[in-house]
Amino acid sequence: MSMKLISLTAMFLLSIGSSLHAAGPSYKQGVNIFIETGVTQPDSVPTWYAPMVAMPYAPVFEILATKGTQGRYYQRTYAVTLKDMVKWHGHDCEGTTHAANSMKVAFEILFPDGIIDRSVLRGISGAGPCWSDAVAFLTGARFQYGNLGIFKDKNYSHAVLLYREDTEVAVLATWKEGVNNIPGEPVVLPGKIKWTPKVSMQKVIDLKKEVKNSKGQPTPYQVDLLRYYQWKHVNDVLSHPLHESYQTKIIENFKWDDWVDKDKAFTKPFERSDTRLKNYPYRNAPIADVE
Repeated sequence: MSMKLISLTAMFLLSIGSSLHAAGPSYKQGVNIFIETGVTQPDSVPTWYAPMVAMPYAPVFEILATKGTQGRYYQRTYAVTLKDMVKWHGHDCEGTTHAANSMKVAFEILFPDGIIDRSVLRGISGAGPCWSDAVAFLTGARFQYGNLGIFKDKNYSHAVLLYREDTEVAVLATWKEGVNNIPGEPVVLPGKIKWTPKVSMQKVIDLKKEVKNSKGQPTPYQVDLLRYYQWKHVNDVLSHPLHESYQTKIIENFKWDDWVDKDKAFTKPFERSDTRLKNYPYRNAPIADVE
């Protein structure tokens, strides 16, 4: 993959159309740091547990992290795909894909230069592990640090809210009406798809009521059919540009406590240390010239 150079002006676009009260970015690309992106090959080779990575609009994320537990920023990003997320989560499911897709459209607002800085992010999701795992994996947020939360309003269980601490911009992202298939749960933003899914979402909803009923006894055929529907649905969604199926909203005057269920949070979060020295200055002399 050819190396992409990120423009200096991209960082300053964070505030445009986002929030009149946004703060400055944590670093200024090309001024106090230079980050190379596009230098690792994303793992987009389809396999039995991640066939969806071959679809034309499967998301790829360029992640910026810090070196070790007390290090500076890396000066290169690494690529993350749905395949990486599946291996970490433990299985492929439509939840992981929907969460990743929602975050992709949110990141376009939060990081217009394409560099997703894990050191400045907070995230909120529903209680389902498919969604909270996706948020934790891509943002680096953790419950023990107090920067990963669960929505207090269960209507938002299949949405994500990402907050960038350095620019003070918060983005709510979720699917559009027409690709949602959770029984009894509304879509929290007004957008609707304009394309026709190959699988009826009402059929999926009806089947989920049978298969996912903890006291029910679905037939083996129903279990297989739901799996087929979900597989077909995910690949169908990823054959369209993500903005056709997902939507975002910038949350003005965002306050963490307004959105997070405090009963599902650490009462005394641990202090995060791996980002403390991310902008630490370098030595004036190389190692060989020091004692």
